[in-house]
Amino acid sequence: MSQQLGIMLVCFVTLLCLRVPIAFVLGIVTAITALALGHGHICLSIASDLSNGIDSFALLAIPFFILAGELMGSGGLARRLIELATVIMGRLPGGLALVNTLTCMLFGAISGSAVAAVSSIGGTLIPEMNRKGYDRDFNIALTASAATTGLLIPPSNIMIVYALVAGNVSVAALFLAGVLPGIVIGSGIMACAYFICKARGYGKVNATASPEKTISFGRALFGAFPSLLLIIIVLGGILGGIFTATEASAIAVLWAFLLGVVFYREIKLSELVGITLRAASTTAIVLFLVACSYAMSSLLTQEQVPQQVSNALLALSDNPYVILLIINLTLLAVGIFMDMTPAVLIFTPIFLPVAISLGIDPVHFGIIMIANLCIGLLTPPVGTCLFVGAGVGGSDIARVSKAMIPFYIVMVAVLLLITFFSPLSLMLPDLLK
Repeated sequence: MSQQLGIMLVCFVTLLCLRVPIAFVLGIVTAITALALGHGHICLSIASDLSNGIDSFALLAIPFFILAGELMGSGGLARRLIELATVIMGRLPGGLALVNTLTCMLFGAISGSAVAAVSSIGGTLIPEMNRKGYDRDFNIALTASAATTGLLIPPSNIMIVYALVAGNVSVAALFLAGVLPGIVIGSGIMACAYFICKARGYGKVNATASPEKTISFGRALFGAFPSLLLIIIVLGGILGGIFTATEASAIAVLWAFLLGVVFYREIKLSELVGITLRAASTTAIVLFLVACSYAMSSLLTQEQVPQQVSNALLALSDNPYVILLIINLTLLAVGIFMDMTPAVLIFTPIFLPVAISLGIDPVHFGIIMIANLCIGLLTPPVGTCLFVGAGVGGSDIARVSKAMIPFYIVMVAVLLLITFFSPLSLMLPDLLK
């Protein structure tokens, strides 16, 4: 195992330092490792592995959900969710911070993109929070942290990726499993923001992003409810057996199109080409990552690396709590240097067999991985949400990272709760059995 892992790690780190895109890194490392181990014949199968890696009906859901997210992001969704969240929580101490958190949770869940939540909600609320006297770096840290909850609250593209790599894992079960953990993380972030605001004396907000204009609860709910209905349609349809997750993603696109073009009327027909091209670009990146990671996973499996890693971890301890703690620490370190999708693609085949051997449900383990790697989206040097937030808010990464510390503590605490209290993840999926 040491020879295979040594070659792969050296190649991997070298290519990353040369700023080679991660998808190409995976493909190149796979080919180099196969040749170095004298398995030249494996290189002949890499092309077919790339094709087989994306030859899955379940993966069709990803481009559709990405397109639905793009349509939602351009269709006036953010403003209407801000209005609803403001009516609900705006009059509490530090109300604008709570509005920010709740809106990011809702937008991230509906769009399925943490980065879209940071840019859309942050672009509106961070300047308003600055104007109201909230600290700029706190505002950015709060927005970035809250946005990651949308990756746990369905529908979520990363859950589909995990289900594909894990095999025999229900997407519907994963969607349900992420609901309570996502809400708990969001609530923890909200509580942290509340106490910080109260300690620092941050004020109240009694309006929307334009504080001079008030709005009633009924009007705010009327404006936001069609968007929120997307979650109900997707989850209800899948759980009710009306359609599959892939079919649900197509329905999500249709619903997002009707909202943006017909109901909200904030998307012009001429803008659809640009929206579609952005979705296609993101889809190409994700699917190429999936294809290359499948080729790497095939090589790892042939070399029995997952089994050897499993034996090595189990040799350290047969206590599942200790092993889960080691896996969590490893994933936290991985998240610092690697984005979420490639991390799930690479490490699921390695760590999932260990988890299963300890009697851990694959659905529960998937939620552990996703919750863990959400923290990686907030840690430099690769923290995507952190960098986008700093760019939107106009601040420095070092200052924002310091403001992130209370939110890191909250998210790690909830991660431990998710890890060691499995009913939090499995309570809702168990209702389906």
